[in-house]
Amino acid sequence: MPRKPGVHTVPNPNGKGWVNEISGDIVSNHRRKDTATERGRDLAIERQTEHSIHNLDGTIGRKNSYGNDTNPPKDKNR
Repeated sequence: MPRKPGVHTVPNPNGKGWVNEISGDIVSNHRRKDTATERGRDLAIERQTEHSIHNLDGTIGRKNSYGNDTNPPKDKNR
């Protein structure tokens, strides 16, 4: 089964603010990063996919997975 495309919260490539993208298509526009991140999280939960939150320079700052993770992290506390 192919993976669903993830949600990316990125600086708006067309101007000011932040956007959420799925497969390169802008699905929401926001003035502030925190509101864009909240909406991106909601979209990722709805789609049961990964949410990548980018920094201003385009690098990925954080990732969260909201679906069935095929490669869960190993617990280092055991």
